[in-house]
Amino acid sequence: MSHVKTSSAHQTDEVALGAHVAKPTATTEGLTEASLAVWSDGRVDTGLWECTAGSFTAVREGYTEICTILSGRVTIEVDGSEPEDFGPGDIMVMPSGWAGIWHVHEPLRKHFTIVHDVADEVQG
Repeated sequence: MSHVKTSSAHQTDEVALGAHVAKPTATTEGLTEASLAVWSDGRVDTGLWECTAGSFTAVREGYTEICTILSGRVTIEVDGSEPEDFGPGDIMVMPSGWAGIWHVHEPLRKHFTIVHDVADEVQG
């Protein structure tokens, strides 16, 4: 049997994520965010994140993010696509190179997994 520890978060709708801080890419004054790391191995990170209502820009450079919305509602805008609404139970994938605007309609909480890009190996 393995001795590798299981990392976990229970009652993800209630667990404290820590102090809220100003979101650097907010386009709405006063928007704040908080997060809690659950596990990381240097290539993959997973945890919980939440923010207050408002809008912010986001870019995924060098990593892909997979999210499941736990509570709240958000509309995501991406150039060339129709705005898309997400709520509890919905999953979204933002591949490396993705850029968009989040319009958070009410306090939002998500579970996220980030997979960092791996540099292509040079074949010789």
